[in-house]
Amino acid sequence: MSGHGRSRRGRVDVLTEVVVARPVDVVSAYAADPARAPHWYRNIDSVELRTGPGLRPGTRAAFVAHFLGRRLEYEYEVVEFVPGERLVMRTAQGPFPMQTVYTWEPVPGGTRMTLRNSGEPAGFARFGARVLAAQIRRANREDLRALRTVLEGGPHRGT
Repeated sequence: MSGHGRSRRGRVDVLTEVVVARPVDVVSAYAADPARAPHWYRNIDSVELRTGPGLRPGTRAAFVAHFLGRRLEYEYEVVEFVPGERLVMRTAQGPFPMQTVYTWEPVPGGTRMTLRNSGEPAGFARFGARVLAAQIRRANREDLRALRTVLEGGPHRGT
């Protein structure tokens, strides 16, 4: 498990990765399914698709989460989806307009998945960009560990 985060003049860019001992198609199908997010993202409470079934550019999903002691409600829109390779989602809502990118690639022993969150916090939040980056990095590491546990058959929050 690895990861790094940085902030530059208020911008946050956090990249985290994990290797899961499962094939790319299994890891990517599970991780890219918005309905599965509450099972491996510790801070996500619920997800509701706003558009029809299927993941494609234009798909929108409403998320309810908690982070740093605050309840957050935001909507992601898929801007790019290449099954088994890459998913890019963006939100312009809330105190932290953000882009989230997942990538998957086969490696010896399974699949390397990367999770990248980047954006520029708005308002007062931009003054705490370094702290925010560290908190996102910590949460992403925990979430990717949970994803690995779910997909490799260990205990988890649900299926």
